[in-house]
Amino acid sequence: MNELALSLYRQLVDLDHQMLLAVNGMHSTYWDTFMWLVSDKYMWIPLYVALVYVIFRNHSLKAFLWCAVAIGVMILFTDAFTASVLKSSFARLRPANTDNPLSAMVHVVNGYRGGRYGFPSNHASNCWGIAFFIVLLFRQKWLSMFMAAWAMTVCYSRLYLGVHYPGDILVGMLLGLVGAWTVYRVFVRLTGVYVETGQKHIYIPLYVGLLTMFCLFAASFFYRI
Repeated sequence: MNELALSLYRQLVDLDHQMLLAVNGMHSTYWDTFMWLVSDKYMWIPLYVALVYVIFRNHSLKAFLWCAVAIGVMILFTDAFTASVLKSSFARLRPANTDNPLSAMVHVVNGYRGGRYGFPSNHASNCWGIAFFIVLLFRQKWLSMFMAAWAMTVCYSRLYLGVHYPGDILVGMLLGLVGAWTVYRVFVRLTGVYVETGQKHIYIPLYVGLLTMFCLFAASFFYRI
């Protein structure tokens, strides 16, 4: 690596650290609880169920099954491949990992430090993979905006909790985009379905997602981790 490239790399790493500490440093008891809940994938099961329901209602059984396969393959790429191959290959310590010198400056919530390595972010690749796929599948403005907002909120929670750098999130998002676009194109090729007309119950995931978010906001007032 030449001197100019090395200097640029160090600047990017330093910026990554500064941005992480800026987000992680703006904490409070309320937001600790809220971000902890947002980051928990099980909290979003109602949203996932709503998405499956609306996909089922708007596609033939054959298209629905192919869609399920496409989503499964995408998650395999964004989650399993990211965790098993990329993280161990790059071996970038999470900010909160005790072996990372930066960990002394990181606010840790509920003793949670994540696994050893964090690049790229599984949460980011999974959330953005699902969000991008739904955007491509339905092409509905408000649903698309919500899915993007949901993915951004989950990703922000990972920065807040100090378990990922912004760079981890950015690369995870790009992996989600690549995975979603690839499986969507294969899905279209196999089913001939581009965008269904006369879509039914399309906003149920939006309502369920907003209700879930409201419940998390409310719960954070009464529940302290």
